[in-house]
Amino acid sequence: MKNVDSKIISNNGETASEAGRANAIRYGIALPAAGVVTVALTLCMAGFIATEFIPQEKLSTASYEINPQVEDIPDPERLEKPDPLKEVETPPPPPRIATDDAAAVDLPVIKVVGNVTEFEMREIDFGQSYKSVPIDKDPVPLVRIPPVFPTRFLQGDVSGYCRVRFDISPEGLPLNVETTVCTDKQLRSATVKSVQKWKYAPQIENGLPVTRTGLNTTIRFDLQGDRGETLPLPSGI
Repeated sequence: MKNVDSKIISNNGETASEAGRANAIRYGIALPAAGVVTVALTLCMAGFIATEFIPQEKLSTASYEINPQVEDIPDPERLEKPDPLKEVETPPPPPRIATDDAAAVDLPVIKVVGNVTEFEMREIDFGQSYKSVPIDKDPVPLVRIPPVFPTRFLQGDVSGYCRVRFDISPEGLPLNVETTVCTDKQLRSATVKSVQKWKYAPQIENGLPVTRTGLNTTIRFDLQGDRGETLPLPSGI
């Protein structure tokens, strides 16, 4: 055991000596190089410090004028005068191009031989049994605008109707529209608005349009089920 330990110490001693030689070589190369760099930097700094100081020129003091007075620039003088106006002579019209005059067309007159039929207007007698009788007729519907279903009514599960009474003016417009019976109060406004947009041929009496009062009609609001069938009216009606 002692021999083994002595060899290790001996080997370690040899390794340390080799490392010392390598470090000495590194220091021997690095120290001269560092000295050269230091001397060069010192000489450069000394040269900068020894340079003569040259002061910069002072800038002239700037002056500012508050509210300066600007002089008006005179109008430029015209050096050349325009030439006086000269009278312009109107040029003569261009020469007229010679054209041939169209020859007159002389068509022959064709005469037709015949007699003119004479027609005498006479009064037409229809006899004593003929009488002018004015035509009377009841108002005839021309345009009927269907009602707009209320949104809440569309969500229900039964159909409905409204009975409405109104008059017809000589112009064929509905007047005094009012509902008498409605299965649902939501249908009243829709019924009145619909009838007010209708158009009629007015009632004729003695050949003249007159007002017709007391017309009654029923407007149905039929809802469709999931299978396309018409839903029934509310029970008890």
